[in-house]
Amino acid sequence: MNTKLTLTIEKEVIEIAKKYAKEKGQSLSEMVENYFKFITTSENEVQEKELSYKVSKLRGIIKTDKEIDCKKILTEELSKKYGL
Repeated sequence: MNTKLTLTIEKEVIEIAKKYAKEKGQSLSEMVENYFKFITTSENEVQEKELSYKVSKLRGIIKTDKEIDCKKILTEELSKKYGL
């Protein structure tokens, strides 16, 4: 169930975030929700049902010869991207 959340953020930050979200094909709400999930969920707790529709559709389409820890790579890349 979705619940409304009111945040107080500088106007300039909101404008930049909205532009960024639009460029990424997301709503600002989606972006904030995904960020909160990222910072509050350990990589071992991520369940398939928590993945977005787009990510769920892409799972398993790339085949490799060696074992790859996708969750670890994703966590590392998101950490780099968001400076965590």
